[in-house]
Amino acid sequence: MMDRLQGLLPVNYASENMNKAFVKESDGDDDDELALPAIPAGSKNYMTPAGHKRIKDELLHLIDVDRPEVVRIVHWAASNGDRSENGDYIYGKRRLREIDRRIRFLTKRLDIAEVVDPTIHHGNDQIFFGATVTYENQDGIEHTVTIVGIDELDPLNGKISWISPVARTLTKAREGDEVTLQTPAGVEQLTILEVSYPAPPD
Repeated sequence: MMDRLQGLLPVNYASENMNKAFVKESDGDDDDELALPAIPAGSKNYMTPAGHKRIKDELLHLIDVDRPEVVRIVHWAASNGDRSENGDYIYGKRRLREIDRRIRFLTKRLDIAEVVDPTIHHGNDQIFFGATVTYENQDGIEHTVTIVGIDELDPLNGKISWISPVARTLTKAREGDEVTLQTPAGVEQLTILEVSYPAPPD
């Protein structure tokens, strides 16, 4: 699986995913777990409007829905006697810590976000952030990818980070261009077949 995804992932993809503390079950409350994925020096945390909205919606749901519900359960469980042997209380407190860590993580991501609307390039055949690109490798296999922000990374669905080797290789090229991709497995020639951007809203 990783061989198939080679070149689509940032070099520090493994550490990026481990940094998402929300998916880890830990009783610790160490903000070191929230270390942000590496962004090239002098760059910003670029996001598409859709990615920014998704993160903001998740943050608001955690604050307005999930956290109050867990707090209610913890208060209820605490009123039921010995907390040291109270499974509902112990689980609730752990879940509350997870939610608070996730809230901090998402808040930090939004604080450093730079929203870039790809519709401004609609009709352009040059590749920039937000482009959907179909290219052919030297074996004649076609791939379609969309260049998105670090927080929107989803290589199995064709969404690659703008700091990935493929995205960096494709950026600023145009339809019909041939580009050279450097990967740990060697050098590969890519031919750009199609470049598109979402249309602006009416």
